[in-house]
Amino acid sequence: MRTTWTFYTAGQLIFGRDATRHLNEVALELRLKRVLLITDPVLVEAELVDRVHGPLSEAGVTVELFTGGEPEPSLNAAYQAISVGRAFRPDSVLGLGGGSNMDLAKIVATVLAHGGTPNMYFGDGRVPGPILPLICIPTTSGTGSEVSAAAVLTDSENQMKVSTLSNFLRPSVAIVDPLLSVTCPPKVTADSGIDALTHAIEAYTAVDNARFPLGPGERTVYQGKNPFADLFAEQAIRLCAQYLRRAVKNGQDLQAREGMSLAATLGGLAFSNAGVAIVHALEYPIGGATHCSHGAGNGLLLPYVMRYNLPTRVRELARIAELLGEDVTGLSEEQAAERAITAVEQLRADIGIPLRLRDLGVTESQLRGFAEKAFPLRRITRVNPREVTVDSLEAILRDAL
Repeated sequence: MRTTWTFYTAGQLIFGRDATRHLNEVALELRLKRVLLITDPVLVEAELVDRVHGPLSEAGVTVELFTGGEPEPSLNAAYQAISVGRAFRPDSVLGLGGGSNMDLAKIVATVLAHGGTPNMYFGDGRVPGPILPLICIPTTSGTGSEVSAAAVLTDSENQMKVSTLSNFLRPSVAIVDPLLSVTCPPKVTADSGIDALTHAIEAYTAVDNARFPLGPGERTVYQGKNPFADLFAEQAIRLCAQYLRRAVKNGQDLQAREGMSLAATLGGLAFSNAGVAIVHALEYPIGGATHCSHGAGNGLLLPYVMRYNLPTRVRELARIAELLGEDVTGLSEEQAAERAITAVEQLRADIGIPLRLRDLGVTESQLRGFAEKAFPLRRITRVNPREVTVDSLEAILRDAL
């Protein structure tokens, strides 16, 4: 049994309205001269790139733009960004956007530092050392990539999402400015927000750190449930319950935007240490095949996985019901735990997340293949508090169909 746990985050976190204005100070402190800024055409059109480019220019930094970021970024997008980076030779990489752009920036910073190709680093702990200094600035509120140790790409050929896990991927600086999320459309707000909730719930219900199945001498980013991760997860769940519906309904609600920005970052702190589990394991092949957003896929699957884990996480789910604002007065712990699942189902419906796999075009004939692709993802399936098999994963998918 393990008796110790550790906690990692970004090197520096700057949070608050207009936090982006501090970017010039960050550039001067890090003595940056050449920054590769990875973003996408939507953010260029929304003039958010200008709000980042300006402070960097003030600090005398030369900026090269890569605007080929895309939702659920492909390996091809990574190769294109790496090519631009190799020609420019930056001393830092900045990811601006949702988790897709930030994850792309992480992979680029890794390959520019250590050479090779992205696939050399897929898996857990395969990044050999520090990457190029990385700055992450989210424009959505969900992935927590600004503080996490994970980067996810899509292997289009194999219709599978693939992840790189390493504490070296954590950004040197994370700048979370809720004002950058104001232009985020309702669907993206919903998808990213339910992703933040998924991160927090998976972290809070993860296998206990003391029972985390780790082989002799093995090191991994995810460590299972621990007191620090619980602290951040609880607050993230509470904030999602308070502000997610409001942010989806009215993007100009700055209090809701700030609350969801904080929820996403706190959820990122929780899951990137405790871990994510079979919601994510199942979403990887489903997202790869259906091209749904990562958040929508996670949100769809979340209550079905909560129900599967209920026998082993009654106390935690009962507490989640309270955090979601449910009145559990007079209820048994088991009844309160059930209330957590129905509360997530209601929240999911209220913000327009797909309710069934069939809504994504999934057919019954695909379920076994999805389960077989998810099961070998040991780095995350072992985080789940209840053991899984291919058959049990398929059963969850059948419930969700």
